[in-house]
Amino acid sequence: MKNLTLRQFRYFEALARHGHFGRAASACSISQPALSVQIRDLEAELGAPLFERGARQVRLTALGEECLARISGILRSVDELEDLARAAQGDLTGRLRLGVIPTVAPYLLPRLFRDIARRHAGLDLHIRETLTPRLLQELHEGKIDAAILALPVSEPGLEEVALFDEAFVFVRPQADAGKPVPDGEALQRMRLLLLEEGHCFRDQALSFCNITAAVPRDGLDGSSLTTLVQMVGAGLGVTLIPEMAVPVETRSAAVSVARFAAPEPARTIGMVWRKSTPLAEQFLRIAETVRATAR
Repeated sequence: MKNLTLRQFRYFEALARHGHFGRAASACSISQPALSVQIRDLEAELGAPLFERGARQVRLTALGEECLARISGILRSVDELEDLARAAQGDLTGRLRLGVIPTVAPYLLPRLFRDIARRHAGLDLHIRETLTPRLLQELHEGKIDAAILALPVSEPGLEEVALFDEAFVFVRPQADAGKPVPDGEALQRMRLLLLEEGHCFRDQALSFCNITAAVPRDGLDGSSLTTLVQMVGAGLGVTLIPEMAVPVETRSAAVSVARFAAPEPARTIGMVWRKSTPLAEQFLRIAETVRATAR
């Protein structure tokens, strides 16, 4: 097997991830026929098919599943060699693939881009915004370098660094501005609007209200904080949002914002990366920039 190449491995991983030749080719910035040729050459070298070809989708064969774990490990090791060379240069330069959860990204990133450009001029920041489980998976797979999310994540292979604590605030219709602010128990009896399942912020809000995630709800879920606040403004209920979202989300909605009595519900936002990365020292400096931006 002298003719195996890293290029083939990267194309194989992309096809395994996307399950479609066209989407995988687009992700790799090559033509679909070129991708197909590379996959066929890889299969010929290994002597067996790696994919089952369907009309609309391709699936890994049993051999393909076995190869995926090993090839992903090889590609992670190659990426870490590149990171080792970058670490030797001192300050972090080149591409940084940073994941951010949706309840942080719109409110932190505009200022973070500015501060990164000022403090780390050689850094090319690439942002991936998605939910925490997906970010953790992509971090382990080497598809992103670090992530900003709510702590703790308690993953053995990841380093966690706390950045800042942030309170949750109570959002209700403007007409209810003079009423007392409810506590968590009182919120159980109100029409509470929350983010849809998969958002860690949803789980944190449920925890404050002492509501188990298994309790059925009647469709009062939104896909974004913007949706929740606009629903509140329309008189459909009340919600909780993180403090950093207030200036953006409440400026065009007929809502009132109030703080809860102490102890306020809150979350800790942190930055995580793989413990195996050679760039830990550089990531600590990036974390300090994020912490300063948040302040």
